[in-house]
Amino acid sequence: MKNSILVAGGAGFIGINFVEYWSQNYKNDNIIVFDNLTYSSNKIFLSELIKKNKNIIFEKGNILNKNKVITLLKKYKINKIINFAAETHVDNSILDPKIFINTNILGTFVLLDSARKVWEKSKFKNTHFHQISTDEVYGSLKKNQKKFKEESKFNPSSPYSASKASSDLLVISFYKTYQMNVTISNTSNNFGPFINQEKLIPKIILNIINNKKIPIYGNGNQIREWIFVLDHIRGIEKILLKGKFGESYNLSSSYNISNIKLVKLICKIINNKFQNNNKYIKQYPRAILASKKNSEKLITFVDDRPGHDYKYGLNITKSKNKINFVPKSNFKKDISFTIDWFLNNKKYWNV
Repeated sequence: MKNSILVAGGAGFIGINFVEYWSQNYKNDNIIVFDNLTYSSNKIFLSELIKKNKNIIFEKGNILNKNKVITLLKKYKINKIINFAAETHVDNSILDPKIFINTNILGTFVLLDSARKVWEKSKFKNTHFHQISTDEVYGSLKKNQKKFKEESKFNPSSPYSASKASSDLLVISFYKTYQMNVTISNTSNNFGPFINQEKLIPKIILNIINNKKIPIYGNGNQIREWIFVLDHIRGIEKILLKGKFGESYNLSSSYNISNIKLVKLICKIINNKFQNNNKYIKQYPRAILASKKNSEKLITFVDDRPGHDYKYGLNITKSKNKINFVPKSNFKKDISFTIDWFLNNKKYWNV
């Protein structure tokens, strides 16, 4: 069956990867990218995708604009909504939490309530609302604590994670109250093409090629779980095809690494790339230390941020058993690929 999918936040990091993947693999579906084109949007690549794919349509707007959302749902006969739209940078949520409350909570509510009003006439037949969420809603793991399952209680530590936990609860409430067809995916740290430059991995790369200090919070021993963005997209695909309404699914690779080890790994990979690729040396002449194999000297430790979680980790047993989610990523290989993509695609940097 042909679907008409509203991809809220479709110009962001994970959203743009989803739009590219879905347009290539589901050519009969109409994809309506709904995005406000903020600082984190990938405007250039979105334009390129639209030119190449007749099934992609762009509509500029804010998910807080209920009239606009309802208009789009009716105009394009939307039967599926995937909500990538969110403010996601924890540091920004500490400095200015209000925008996170507005976008992540109120924005999700507007999407849900608009869909309810349009879809309930058909008793939600052949409709699906999918919410993209985060592992951070569960809070921090202790050193030897088992990984979080879907039924683990929420214990957010930042305004960002609290706003995402709140939006997840809203989504489930629409399932229980209105019998709306909803699913949620909680994912770990994503990396890959089009990752925003305020995030850790591109920030490390940028600082190395500009010969700037690499700031590390605290002692750098905080542990994070990472997933290559295409594995995440495939997980979302599994949920859309096989997921049970009213359920949430953890999507991760189960690969954990401390921040300091990650930084040193990226330094090592970049050092080797600059040693073996004269093009990189010519293109980024300020990367002096990288060309000398000692960019680790740029690492500097700074005061830890407030409420900094020690460790994240997701148990993906349910996703493996229920929707056959099997991550394919090789972390070191895909980190190297991401670095190459970043160094070779300067035109897509959304700085």
